Amino acid sequence: MSPFLEGLQRGELRYQACSACGAPQSLARYACRRCGSIRLEWRKAAGRGVVYAMTSVARAPSEEFRPLAPYALALVDLDEGARLMGHAAPGLAIGDPVSAEFFELSGRKLVRFVKASHA
Repeated sequence: MSPFLEGLQRGELRYQACSACGAPQSLARYACRRCGSIRLEWRKAAGRGVVYAMTSVARAPSEEFRPLAPYALALVDLDEGARLMGHAAPGLAIGDPVSAEFFELSGRKLVRFVKASHA
């Protein structure tokens, strides 16, 4: 299981960061997208950020997600700099400050972003 999915199972958001230049990355890579270093590590995110983009899903991609449809997905710029996609609570809009929570679907944990006040 990937470090990202292991984190979800523990109720954590994880992202990859470069030990050489500090650049964050959402997707697991073998080298830094900024400097090319292979000195990458997984870090735990605080779970706060701002909604960058939103979309609605009317037709579930699989039977597993059918009970949720229609549902919204949000791209969120985490405070640590990584961009992450997750489910969105009703009423979210681009630019809203959010925090991550977790829910279970078919035995696995998924991320849902909810409106939050940024301190």
